[in-house]
Amino acid sequence: MAVMTGIERIGNLLRRKPVDRIGVFEHFWGDTHKKWADEGHIQEDESFEDHFGLDLNLCWPFNLVAKTDFKPEVVEETEETVLTRDGNGALLRTHKLHEGTPEHVDFLVKDQAGWEEHIKPFLKPTRNRIGFEAYRDVKRLAAEHDRFFCWSGVNVFELMHPVCGHQYMLMGAATDPDWVRDMVQTYSQLTLDLQETLFAEEGYPDGIWYYEDMGFKGRPFISLDMYRELIQPAHTATVGYAHSKGLPVVMHSCGMIAPLVPGIVEAGVDCLQVIEVKAGMDLLQLYEDYGDRLSLMGGIDVRTLYTNNREVIDRELEGKIPVVKGKNGYILHSDHSIPNQVEYESYRYFVEKGLELGTY
Repeated sequence: MAVMTGIERIGNLLRRKPVDRIGVFEHFWGDTHKKWADEGHIQEDESFEDHFGLDLNLCWPFNLVAKTDFKPEVVEETEETVLTRDGNGALLRTHKLHEGTPEHVDFLVKDQAGWEEHIKPFLKPTRNRIGFEAYRDVKRLAAEHDRFFCWSGVNVFELMHPVCGHQYMLMGAATDPDWVRDMVQTYSQLTLDLQETLFAEEGYPDGIWYYEDMGFKGRPFISLDMYRELIQPAHTATVGYAHSKGLPVVMHSCGMIAPLVPGIVEAGVDCLQVIEVKAGMDLLQLYEDYGDRLSLMGGIDVRTLYTNNREVIDRELEGKIPVVKGKNGYILHSDHSIPNQVEYESYRYFVEKGLELGTY
């Protein structure tokens, strides 16, 4: 088969059609770029997409915080951390010395009354929530390099917990499901309204990429029954809208979400990413169970890259790539973002070896 462009390749992979090779994409922590640039491997202004020949570009153009004009308030600061209150009224602690997920400290919203007072009235599909210029620029850049371009953003699960935290959200799902159902409906409709406005003015992407972290180590945050009752309606609506425009949908989730995959497939998702091994996800089992209906991206244990040992990397790739490329639906990606303890040469080897194994 002739060499395909990234647009052609990813478009086919998300629809499980014949391709020249598996796709390749990756997420990196910001300090990884700085380290590799300081070492002279990559230019300071050079993108990973350009440097490694990745097949996709993403753009995250929406601001869905409740109060978009709110200036984050520094509540407490130490040599290592900053405690900040954001436009949702949430108190979050971030680290200065390294990148990572913010620590959830406290939330203004803890029940339906708080939601209705402090958040819901502000969630209007106003133009200031849309980064038109950023979307336009990345869309043009992707087209110039023949890369598959995805609108990216969070879906309803990832929009609720920044407002009230996992604890109050999950207690609400169990004891006040109407509150959670209202949040789900509000955020899904807001997302669709904003997409309609953006795409009408700037054109459609090649696909949609939703971030939706629904699991932690060993298990999902909710049961499959609760997913189907509360979350799946929004996924069906947002994925269905994308499909109505001919756009395939990638859904990211960290954590162990295998019990939810039947519902995710029912909602119409085309590709599951990131398939986190250390949380208990099994790429080969997912491929066996769903490979004819669901494309897969990730599932390569990033801890093998931490070793910076080519033999260890070989074993991980050789045990998976020849199998999961079988139904034309696999995109190479680690099972999490690449941190700065991974040496540049190790990641370069990972890509080259993966594509060698993944060429048809």
